[in-house]
Amino acid sequence: MSTTTPFGRVSPVNPQWLAKMKPEVVLEPDLPMVDTHHHLWDALPAALPQEDNARDHTYLLAQFQNDIQCGHKTIATVYVQCHAKYRTTGPEEFKPVGETEFAASIGVENDANAQNKARVCQGIVGAADLTMGARVQAVLEAHVQAGQGRFKGVRASAAYDEDPIIGNTIHEPYHYMRKDFREGVSMLTRMGLSLDAWVFHTQLSELIDLAKAFPDTTIVMGHCGGALGYGPYAGQRDLVFAQWKKSLQELARCENVHMKLGGMMIRLAAVDFLSLPAPLTSVELAKRWGPYIETCIELFGPKRCMFESNFPVEKAGTPWVTLWNAFKHITAKASADEKMQMFCTTAQRVYRLV
Repeated sequence: MSTTTPFGRVSPVNPQWLAKMKPEVVLEPDLPMVDTHHHLWDALPAALPQEDNARDHTYLLAQFQNDIQCGHKTIATVYVQCHAKYRTTGPEEFKPVGETEFAASIGVENDANAQNKARVCQGIVGAADLTMGARVQAVLEAHVQAGQGRFKGVRASAAYDEDPIIGNTIHEPYHYMRKDFREGVSMLTRMGLSLDAWVFHTQLSELIDLAKAFPDTTIVMGHCGGALGYGPYAGQRDLVFAQWKKSLQELARCENVHMKLGGMMIRLAAVDFLSLPAPLTSVELAKRWGPYIETCIELFGPKRCMFESNFPVEKAGTPWVTLWNAFKHITAKASADEKMQMFCTTAQRVYRLV
């Protein structure tokens, strides 16, 4: 399948292309929302799979506030690790603490401005090398101190595929099965911190094994379980969906696992968006993402589901209002209480937002 969109890679945002879409009316504007997964950076971190022309992409508090203030009632956000602002000096294992320092400073800056109604970076999910085992305790303690009450857990990105076109986040398979990694998870759990998981749909069995081995660990699976739709998975939508759903059915039986709804723009490859003359409407996005999000909600329930923007990554394909309108179209038949859980209170509980 020939495509224009560099799936699996972060693409630069094209404001002129986004502006070609007719503005949408904000749906359910009074529904409180917590964005459980977004990034900030002054330049796209080199560690992320990306297009060469995306390197100078800046997305900081001003840009994020411009997005969240254009519609929908965002009351808080969770910053998630993306290799931004790592320390450049000192011991290697402590360098990711620089990202927590960066995100916490953004949160403090945001809260100091009374006009900012959303608590940006109220929660922070950072990075730590859990293969350090028990020795990771010192790094986690440094994160907690740097986070000023905002640090909530660690993202362990283990997404791996043998085909290089996919764009991996790690260079080895079976990362979650390592004994030393699991020793690090034990320390994370003892400290009352959560684990954000990121694997592709082909690896969900590894997460299932991890979740069963650590039933007391709060685990959050990102991006609807990592269904892939490009490279060797192109043209296999029905097969991928069946495999993905079968694995999610087993994962959902692990009551310590929660699911983030969203983050499918560049991995699911449901549409070759950069080939389009303008972004898809929220109704069109809902048709493409609905089967996946509806399945997640059916399996995990509203009390274990929460929505994410994955901005600015998703912004390459859709504006803020359109993205959240799509989520609201998908959940249109849910009760008011179920919507409150998925858009707000599940995130507040899981990430201990106070």
